[in-house]
Amino acid sequence: MQESEFQKKEICKTGIEELDVMLGGGIPIGSTVLVVGSSGSGKTTLCMQFLINGAKQGERGVFFTITEPLFKLTKNMEGFEFYDKKLIESGMVNLIDLRIISERLGLDTEKYTVEDASALLDILRDIADELNVKRLIIDSITALCYRLQTPEMIRDFIFKLGSSLAAMKCTTLLTSEVPPRKFQYSQYGIEEFISDGIFFLGDIERKGDLIRTFQIVKMRGAAHSRTKSAMSISSKNGIELAPLLRSRE
Repeated sequence: MQESEFQKKEICKTGIEELDVMLGGGIPIGSTVLVVGSSGSGKTTLCMQFLINGAKQGERGVFFTITEPLFKLTKNMEGFEFYDKKLIESGMVNLIDLRIISERLGLDTEKYTVEDASALLDILRDIADELNVKRLIIDSITALCYRLQTPEMIRDFIFKLGSSLAAMKCTTLLTSEVPPRKFQYSQYGIEEFISDGIFFLGDIERKGDLIRTFQIVKMRGAAHSRTKSAMSISSKNGIELAPLLRSRE
C-alpha cells in the first residue's frame, strides 16, 4: 500500500500528541487495537485518556470494565488532569461494568456458553449503537476470553464485535494482559490476529531502574513508526512518549 493510500483513510486522533505523530496522524477509524502489557503498565490509563480526549472532541465513548469495579476505576483516574468528571455526568463518556450486565442477563459470570457469548455480543453492539459511540474500550479482553473458554468462541466473538463496530465507524481498544517482560501479545494467541493494530507497553531495565516502553507493533492502514519509545505517566499529562535513549554503559 502506498503512502498516499494511507493518507486517504479517515483517522481517529488519540489526543496523545506523540502517539498521533507515531501513527501518522491517528488510528484509522473503525480499527480494533490491542493494547498489550503486564499489570501496571499503563493500559487502562492510555485507554481512558483516549476516551476522554475523544469526548472533548465531541465523540461519545464507552468504557466496559470486567476486572475492576467502577468506583475503583474512577478513583484511580481522578488524579489525572485529563480526567473530566463532567464528561461522564453529561453522557459523553459512559462507564459500564460488564459483570453487572452479565448478572442481569442471568449469565454465568465465570464461563460463557455459545448462547451467553452471543447474548453479550448483542448487548455490546446494542449499547454502542444506542449511544452512538465512536470510541469503545474493553478492559480487559483477556478476562473476557477466559470466560469464552475455547479458541473458536474467542475468535468468533472478537471478529464479530470488531466487524460490527467498524461498520458503525467506532474505534475500539482492547486491553490484553501478558506476563511481565515476555514478548507476547495475548494469553490465548488469537486476539492479535483478529486485531487491526497492536500497542505494546513493556519495560526495560537500566542500571537497576525499570523504564516503561511503548511500541506500535502493527496498525493496518497507517504508515506508522515501529520505533520503541520511552513512556512515562504523569498526573499532568497522562501518557507521555519520548525517544528511548541508548544506554551508554
